[in-house]
Amino acid sequence: MIRFGPAGNSESFYAQGYKSTWQAPGWLKEMGLSAYEYSFGRGVSLSDEMAEKIAGEARAQDIAMSAHAPYFINLANPDPEKRENSYRYITESARLVNILGGDRVVVHVGAVMKLDWETALQNCRDGIREAYRRLDDLGLSHIHLCPETMGKKSQIGNLDQTLDFCLLDERLYSCIDFAHLHAITQGSLKGTEDFARVLDRMEEILGIDRARQTHIHFSTIEYTAAGEKRHRTFAEADYGPRFENLAPLLKARGYQPRIICESKGTMAEDALAMQKIYQSV
Repeated sequence: MIRFGPAGNSESFYAQGYKSTWQAPGWLKEMGLSAYEYSFGRGVSLSDEMAEKIAGEARAQDIAMSAHAPYFINLANPDPEKRENSYRYITESARLVNILGGDRVVVHVGAVMKLDWETALQNCRDGIREAYRRLDDLGLSHIHLCPETMGKKSQIGNLDQTLDFCLLDERLYSCIDFAHLHAITQGSLKGTEDFARVLDRMEEILGIDRARQTHIHFSTIEYTAAGEKRHRTFAEADYGPRFENLAPLLKARGYQPRIICESKGTMAEDALAMQKIYQSV
């Protein structure tokens, strides 16, 4: 089942008088959406009690839950203390997404720093394996870690690197952020054929079955020569990429992804717009 939803709460959620994320599942269900991504981007601070409350609402409203691990994870970093911190961020995100009733944690794998690229990539591969060893020990082996494609040249996670990471363990789902791909390639995702090349590469590396289950982030984006600058909204027509060019491919190829919208302030509204575009194909 293909599902659409926001990353976090739209400005309109609060403008309508809602105060807490535990109210989001009902609000999203009323809109017609069916997914929600909780952000631990700036740190894991959600209490177990609140996670259980959100989970109850999500179950009642049939909202599929996922989470985004802290942005400051860097599995490339060789410093033992920094690596321990990264493992802790991943395992704590996984523990809480499990309480939330979810099964996916999106991860920014890291940044190259002053390392050579092959060393940085190998550190990340080793780090992903170690993260899963720890999840297994904690009884969280069912959680899917989702390495994300990144939007800045200094970050690890172009399309091929992300797909390569996913070959380390069948539980890994790629998180394809089409806005990030658009930014890092300086606006290459212009037409359906450009999106088709991305899906073709996913199917070539992962196989069609795993490609169909991918986790997707989608929004429009502003970028510079260095890559990502900021996420924009669908209403800002000067920015890409555009979901109209991806939706027909997802339908034709039988993809069943979870599609999370990261638009700036209008993530729920733009998630609904994507759902309507998909339904109209």
